[in-house]
Amino acid sequence: MAGIEAMQLDARLAQLGVNRQIFVDAAEWAASQARMSTKFDAPSMPGITFWSRANRYLAECLTDRKYLAKHLKDVNETSTPWNHTRRDSILRVVHPAGTHAITAISGSGGIGNLDRPARSKNPKGSAMAVIVENNVKFERRTGQGVILSRDDIEFGGELEEMPLWIFLYGRTEAGLAAELSRPVKMNGQYVNEWAERIPLFTISDPGVDVEILDAPDDDNGVHIPVQFTG
Repeated sequence: MAGIEAMQLDARLAQLGVNRQIFVDAAEWAASQARMSTKFDAPSMPGITFWSRANRYLAECLTDRKYLAKHLKDVNETSTPWNHTRRDSILRVVHPAGTHAITAISGSGGIGNLDRPARSKNPKGSAMAVIVENNVKFERRTGQGVILSRDDIEFGGELEEMPLWIFLYGRTEAGLAAELSRPVKMNGQYVNEWAERIPLFTISDPGVDVEILDAPDDDNGVHIPVQFTG
């Protein structure tokens, strides 16, 4: 990545209230946690662990004033920290101004490579579909002339209407790659069209299948009722 391009990407991340190192640290810690899984765990445990721990790391750091003051420019210990929610099983950190949120999910394709398409690794449900659709038409609410909702008070805006950025990660031939991207369309149940993609890093391969079976945001599967008769 050229120096000037890297500077531009870093500046864009700063506009979103984050930096590249936060995501590197989140991925490395999540990978170390996933590697603790053994053959006695469920086969999906490394992927679920990585997904959960990556989101947890972002939440623990960005909701911590001391961390923000130490690692981010123009932030001090009196600054308002990010918020966090697990609504609809979408683990999100919410910017203190309510302008956007971030979640981590596994991906596939050309992650971190803007010359190749990328998409979510696993199918997503209706809750994610609503958010992605709103990413296209969202207009920031001012709150003037309306009664503030619970979300307005807690997050600074309606959570489902808040632009969502995805920390998309996956294993590639070069190692563990990631990008921070804003989705605008789902084809079927997969998020695969983006308004903006910010390459983050490629680090050493974690040695575990981090992409497998991360948790869906809701359950739209087919359920066959089973009736037991005596």
